[in-house]
Formats: sequence, C-alpha cells, structure tokens
Amino acid sequence: MDGWERAWSGRDPRAFSAVVCDDFHYEDPLTPDPLESAAALAAHAARLWKSFPDARLQRTGERLASADGRYLAAPAKLLANHSEPLEGLAATGRFVIVHAVFYCEVSDGRLHRVRAFFDVYDVALQLGILPKPGTLGEKALLALRGFGLRAGGRERFDR
Repeated sequence: MDGWERAWSGRDPRAFSAVVCDDFHYEDPLTPDPLESAAALAAHAARLWKSFPDARLQRTGERLASADGRYLAAPAKLLANHSEPLEGLAATGRFVIVHAVFYCEVSDGRLHRVRAFFDVYDVALQLGILPKPGTLGEKALLALRGFGLRAGGRERFDR
C-alpha cells in the first residue's frame, strides 16, 4: 500500500504498473465502469493530477488484513488544491481533503482488485458545487428541486 500511495502522489503513470497485477481491476465512485488495467488506472489518475496538480495520498490509520493476507483495507486521505479546470468546472482554488478506504484483494504481493470508497457529496461541498447544509443556499436548492419549505424554515421531505 505504500507503493500505491506513492503512485497516486508521484504523478508518474508508470508507477502503478509496479504495484498492480496484469489483470488489475479498480472501481471508485467516479468511475462509471470498472478500470481493468494499470494503464486505465493511470489515465484516471492523470485526470485527477490535471485538475489537482498537487494531489497527494496519505495513510490515515492502521491497515487491516485478513488472516491469510489475501484482503486488505487501507484508510487514506487525498489532499489537494483545485487549481485547474475539472471537466467543465472552473478551478475553484479550494483545498480539499477526501477521506477514503481502499478495499483490496492482493495476489502475489501485488494489488489484484481495489475498490475505493469516499464521499462524493462531501467533495462537492468542499469545492462549493453544492451549498452547505442548513444554509439559505441549501434551502433555495431544495425549493427548486420541489421539496418546498415549511413554516419555521424546515424542509418538507414527505412528497
């Protein structure tokens, strides 16, 4: 997992080949379909690096492994400044911290399957794409979405 974190932080697309199997499989909330090679993962990472040039992945806690060493869960966080456009979204200049857990299947000391879990909603809040909970902006968004507002400022979710 140290090599995995270095690959994400190092901005060298070739670094993934050293830590993943030839028949590698990867999924996260931003991949519409599973990625099935180190090259596909590198292309995914390159999109991140383009919009967040200083992105770095850091370990945040103990890694948990199955007794046979075949499965691994690794908590981490991505730290980055959104300094370049992101697929149609202008650079916000905002700093984001994205906590994630990587659930991995290991084969012969290399990563065979990896699934990343992180909160896309929280990322949208940090980037300012969505308004923070409890703000007037959130209430306006809910009203536009058809939830309406009740007396006292409480949203109605009973539709």
